[in-house]
Amino acid sequence: ATRPSDLEQLLQSWEFTPQLLARAAALRERIVASGITKYSVGERAWRRPGRARVILVPGQVESDASLRLGAPTLRTNLALVRTVREANPDACLVYKPHPDVAAGLRARGKDEQQVRDWCDEVVTDVAMGALLEQVDEVHVLTSLAGFEALLRGKLVVCYGLPFYAGWGLTQDVEPLPRRRRRLSVNELVAGTLIAYPTYVSRRTGRYISPEQALDELLAWREGAGRPNRAWQQLRRAVLRLTVARP
Repeated sequence: ATRPSDLEQLLQSWEFTPQLLARAAALRERIVASGITKYSVGERAWRRPGRARVILVPGQVESDASLRLGAPTLRTNLALVRTVREANPDACLVYKPHPDVAAGLRARGKDEQQVRDWCDEVVTDVAMGALLEQVDEVHVLTSLAGFEALLRGKLVVCYGLPFYAGWGLTQDVEPLPRRRRRLSVNELVAGTLIAYPTYVSRRTGRYISPEQALDELLAWREGAGRPNRAWQQLRRAVLRLTVARP
């Protein structure tokens, strides 16, 4: 967020035709209906508490560059949860640690264990898609979960500067005046998932469309029966927003 990325410049200037927007709407609908998210780990059922407003706060890996460069003020999971709690004292706060942290693959954030003192529930074994379907709001630093929440029509509050902030779709704590254009969700999807990336089939090595990439993901998931390590690796490879150009 220190300077405009290629994706940001595309979103500022791309001409979104009716045909492209219809394609984006259909792709978005398929992604949501299939439950695809970057991390689909977690099989436990979850039911939202009976309170009026439920806020999901996704954790991040605090050493990642997205926080170092895209979070000017708040840079830790604990600081985020405390800030959300102080601004929403009567809401039910649900914190989901980053899956790699929960699995012990990445280091826990600074004093992250204290998050329990500021939220109502910590969930680790519930899939992100299941949570997003039931919560009212998602508050993030720069997490991709905010983009996934926008696909599902949720209110998203950004305390950092992710690629999807600043376009009029999110409530932004940090200003980003250089993003002057107002986008619809389908325009954001069209730019981010159709116009910008390059997709390569893991089966054939050939370039494919985003729709074909989604077909491969769903076929792989169906064949695997349940998410496994190979499925996770394939999904991350296809859904990664920064991809190699031909």
